[in-house]
Amino acid sequence: MSSWQPLPDELPPEVRHFVEQLRQLKDRTGLSLVSLGARTAYSKSSWQRYLNATQPPPRQAVVALCRVAAIDKEEAERFGVRWELAVQAWPKPVTAQQESEPAERSDEYEDDPTLPWWDAPPKSVEPPSRRLLVVAVVLVVALVLTALIGAVALG
Repeated sequence: MSSWQPLPDELPPEVRHFVEQLRQLKDRTGLSLVSLGARTAYSKSSWQRYLNATQPPPRQAVVALCRVAAIDKEEAERFGVRWELAVQAWPKPVTAQQESEPAERSDEYEDDPTLPWWDAPPKSVEPPSRRLLVVAVVLVVALVLTALIGAVALG
């Protein structure tokens, strides 16, 4: 079994309970953090942050750990519920910019810390420009003309 660092005293009880359960599940696998990282899509350093409560894990990381630990569906669902409760109660990180801003903006939290960057919704989706559309149409027309001329020339 691993010897874990003590969790911070200021953690909300939901977060503390979740991380303790996550640590027990990780210990049940018998894997090192390096091995766990190799069997999931999350690195050793990511697992260190999740298991030391410095960052909430993405839901997919919890699902991957449940899969590696080969727990049954009911227990995995309970982990999902614990994860939801913990993420809602998880202390939001304070950035240097937030420290210098007025207090009324300190509760804003733009990013969802539980989503890996590839699952995060785009900040804003701009419609394609008209110029890009015109260039695409010209290229398609040129391709069709080239195919027609080639077909006529080759018989």
